[in-house]
Amino acid sequence: MNFPIRHCGAAPLACALVTLAALASPARADVLDDVKSHGGVKCGVTLAAPGFSAEDNAGKRTGFDIDLCRAIAAAALGDDSKIQLQPMDLKTAFASLPSGAVDVLTHRFTWTQSRDVGGLKFPKVMFFDGQGFAVTTKSRVNKIGDLNNATICTAQGSTSELIVADYFRARKLKYKIVTFASQEQAWDAFVAKRCDAAINDRSGLAARLAKLPNRDEFKVLAETVSNEPIGPIVAQGQPRWEALVRFTLNALVAAEELGINQGNVDAMLKSESPDVQRLLGVTGDFGSKLGVGNDYAYKAVKAVGNYGEVWDRNVGPKTPLRLERGRNALVANGGLMMAVPVR
Repeated sequence: MNFPIRHCGAAPLACALVTLAALASPARADVLDDVKSHGGVKCGVTLAAPGFSAEDNAGKRTGFDIDLCRAIAAAALGDDSKIQLQPMDLKTAFASLPSGAVDVLTHRFTWTQSRDVGGLKFPKVMFFDGQGFAVTTKSRVNKIGDLNNATICTAQGSTSELIVADYFRARKLKYKIVTFASQEQAWDAFVAKRCDAAINDRSGLAARLAKLPNRDEFKVLAETVSNEPIGPIVAQGQPRWEALVRFTLNALVAAEELGINQGNVDAMLKSESPDVQRLLGVTGDFGSKLGVGNDYAYKAVKAVGNYGEVWDRNVGPKTPLRLERGRNALVANGGLMMAVPVR
């Protein structure tokens, strides 16, 4: 099933429309009960972003966002294969949550105030990103200041529209924005030289560059023009489901902090560390308070590994995206990523 999505938080009118649509939609019954009843987690994911959500040569969809969905299914149902992936563009994804078309969006959206108060809840930031600009290597553009009078491609209603407007206005730079129905269409237009630059999250630009056979003809400027805290989204008014999603994602980060990985998680069940015992459900009733088994975190890590493993497998230095951890490193390693204590 394909559901169009709109990336609406940047434009006030678009954001208002999404908010009104969410408020007008009938409230869902308990999502966790729904998930258990139909035996699967419905995840809205991006259409085609290598490293995050894209089909491989065998037609199987894999990526960072897919692994987050698998972890949630493992925690909720004990089986990471119990997922229903629904690839979406940037037009109607947010409306899919209150309607029940999806249970969670692991699609890549930025946590903003307008979205949070407009009926969308972000359980946990799983990717600290920032927006940047892609240009052709043959252009004479080496910094954003060189984009004065440039034509810039982006998706209609995206946060990028507001970022460009704010950034260029503050620096008295002129520009022309050209919008498209989706990020995919905006990128295709840029590659076809219909505009001078494209703006997107830097990880998104890396994903799109990874697909190009002529990637050396394009580059991403060094400057980052925004902070983009990104994470899965659930509907407002679902505290049990929101908590389960939050602490499942939290478990992946906690596992990395505690030295637990996919390969040693079984052996770590015998650990004498109180922190490990609580996380893996050996002691305490932290899972039952979420409405699932106390071993929910064990099942999530067993299914996809810890946060570092999810990163390295999908977007890390040995993948086509070649992304370093940067701000996504653990706090202990100089980054921003940390787990809420399980106690």
